[in-house]
Amino acid sequence: MILSSVLQAIGLFLVTNIDDIIVLSLFFARGAGQRGTTARILVGQYLGFAGILGAAVLVSLGAGAFLPPEVIPYFGLIPLGLGLWAAWKAWRGDDDDDDDAKIEGKKVGVWTVAGVTFANGGDNIGVYVPVFLSVGPGAVVAYCIVFLALVAVLVGLAKFVATRRPIAEVLERWEHILFPIVLIGLGVFILISGGAFGL
Repeated sequence: MILSSVLQAIGLFLVTNIDDIIVLSLFFARGAGQRGTTARILVGQYLGFAGILGAAVLVSLGAGAFLPPEVIPYFGLIPLGLGLWAAWKAWRGDDDDDDDAKIEGKKVGVWTVAGVTFANGGDNIGVYVPVFLSVGPGAVVAYCIVFLALVAVLVGLAKFVATRRPIAEVLERWEHILFPIVLIGLGVFILISGGAFGL
């Protein structure tokens, strides 16, 4: 049970944070040659991600406390809707996910990284809430621990990518296809496993 939650948490983290690799690698590129860049980015990423997790847990607790259990599976409509919207934007070529614009004119400071991370995490919150609602409290704790451990891995990966441009280009090229597919699948899974619409 715990191993299953850990593996699901790893997969969920990777899918919802793949775009952060690009954004963080741009921060690394911007702070190249400056002393303490890695530490500032790491601390900023942890602060921003802690804000995302805190918001997701609070919304989950509120929804879990005030909504009847039969309504919870319908939260699967959130990642399903986000995935369909992302797929629509990718299909139309409207994907305005310009990672350079997210950090343009911003210094590599702890609060800048934290702010960009939190602002970029709306989709994370939208995905984490239905997942947190569909699992028990122990699994939520396991998810949070795994997510927080993976933040350091994410920052390390971003630093690696920042020094290898071809990798960053491949990630950026395919992220707009993978992201909607996984969100749609997650939404459908939550709906079906929770028995929404009599499924």
